[in-house]
Amino acid sequence: MTKIFLIAHVLVAIIAIGPVTVAASMFPAAVRRAAADSGGRGPAEVLLLHRVCRVYAVIGVLVPFFGFATAGSMHVMGDTWVIVSIGLTAVAAAVLVLLVLPRQKALAGGPVDDLQSRAARLAMYTGMFNLLWAAVTILMIVRPGSTTGA
Repeated sequence: MTKIFLIAHVLVAIIAIGPVTVAASMFPAAVRRAAADSGGRGPAEVLLLHRVCRVYAVIGVLVPFFGFATAGSMHVMGDTWVIVSIGLTAVAAAVLVLLVLPRQKALAGGPVDDLQSRAARLAMYTGMFNLLWAAVTILMIVRPGSTTGA
């Protein structure tokens, strides 16, 4: 059962978190392009990227679900690397839900004051989200104390 949980955990992480990180990274530049060319397809692109982030963020809830199932079946729930990964995942989720998605929604909603600085701030929060997921991924691969010999 451990292998099934691990496969599900990795697949959902790739399928759900990957699109969020890419779409969120593309969003600030898309907002700037849309502001420069409001008559083109820019606004539609911005709305699409925000929708991708929202939908895949919801699907991403399955990543920790399968992560807990995997860690439980491997009897590593108390290991430091798992606890740190859980903490980083919680912080990444908070950054996405509290900082990235609301700012995307505001910027996608139409003209806003101080677009450049708000887009730059959003890019910073998106970068934080991406770095947190990179750290979790590294922990999942390196796993301090792992017996894989890698």
